[in-house]
Amino acid sequence: MSKLLISVESLEVNLKKLISNHEALKVEYNHLKAEFDSRSTRVSELNSELERLQHENKTLKTANAMLGSTEYKRETKLKINSLIKEIDTCIIQLAE
Repeated sequence: MSKLLISVESLEVNLKKLISNHEALKVEYNHLKAEFDSRSTRVSELNSELERLQHENKTLKTANAMLGSTEYKRETKLKINSLIKEIDTCIIQLAE
């Protein structure tokens, strides 16, 4: 009988440890999930900011080229040619 009692007590101790570990892991999981969500939001914000800055940079390069800067002259010519082709396409479509 005492052997059974010792086994039950041992099982009870192990079960309490297991429950305690489980609770600690739940707390850690919730903390990590909150941190992950926060960082995911930050990554999204930074990606949006990056896209905005890239667009702004492209716009500024074009503006510099149009102001006579020789550094972006080739890009400006390509952009103007692209716009002319688009206009020609529109004119052709309107003529049909």
